[in-house]
Amino acid sequence: MEENKLIKTEEDLEVYDREKIRSMIYEVRGKQVMLDSDVARLYHTETRNINQTVKRNIERFPMEFCFRLNEEELRFLRSQFVILKKDGRGQHSKYLPYVFTEHGITMLAGLLKSEIAIKVNINIVNAFIEMRKFIINNNNILNRLITAEYKLLEHDKKFDEVFNELQNNKEETITSKIFYNGQIYDAYSLIIKIIKEAKEKILIIDNYIDDTILEMLSKKDKEVEVVILTSNNCNLGKLDIEKFNKQYPTLKLAKTSIFHDRFIVIDSKKLYHIGASLKDLGKKCFGINRIEDINFIKTLKIT
Repeated sequence: MEENKLIKTEEDLEVYDREKIRSMIYEVRGKQVMLDSDVARLYHTETRNINQTVKRNIERFPMEFCFRLNEEELRFLRSQFVILKKDGRGQHSKYLPYVFTEHGITMLAGLLKSEIAIKVNINIVNAFIEMRKFIINNNNILNRLITAEYKLLEHDKKFDEVFNELQNNKEETITSKIFYNGQIYDAYSLIIKIIKEAKEKILIIDNYIDDTILEMLSKKDKEVEVVILTSNNCNLGKLDIEKFNKQYPTLKLAKTSIFHDRFIVIDSKKLYHIGASLKDLGKKCFGINRIEDINFIKTLKIT
């Protein structure tokens, strides 16, 4: 068995100040411990003397004071902390080393009954205390960072919820949209978006309406009521309306001759002027414009 290099002089001992000792303290099984080889070096003795003292007084060293590392723990210390130097015991050791807690080291110092052990023990205990304070302080910092991170995550979550809600409720601002001949699908899609905006009521004014409007209105919310004002030129029959209402209530139709242009009013709040009849979307060049005239909307509502 390879022996430790012993501390020979007082000058050698001074190298092991608290900072140096703290570097010899590791965490194993949730406890701060020191290797038997490091304790031996600090106590100016050999590792075998440390272990023999423990074996002779085994009843004084419960698990809270001293325990032997398993192979996995030893591999972890070797890989993570590089604690076993090439010139130290344990690099290719045939047995697993002991580790000592603060209480175990104090017990060991009393049993060794050497002046050097007593002197070094004071520094070791102080190093353990400082290490414990360091861990506690860093745990507090870590906990604060974790708390701050949780708050940031919560804020991000709320921001995402608000952003998604805004995205879901975002209105497509239509101030002026022109469709050219052949843009049938684009025009149809825009009318569907306008219809889907409604939460309560849709008013459609179109003198030349036909059953193609029913396909568009089937995309509305179920609870939304529809009123169509049209002329005698309307090709939408009573049977069409009855069948539609059985699945997508409620659609009402009334005849009037006071309008020339086409309009769609959404929830008595939004007014769209349509340059072509809804049955002719995309067949010719036409425009869709949103009108911000509140008074005109109110007039249409009364009508």
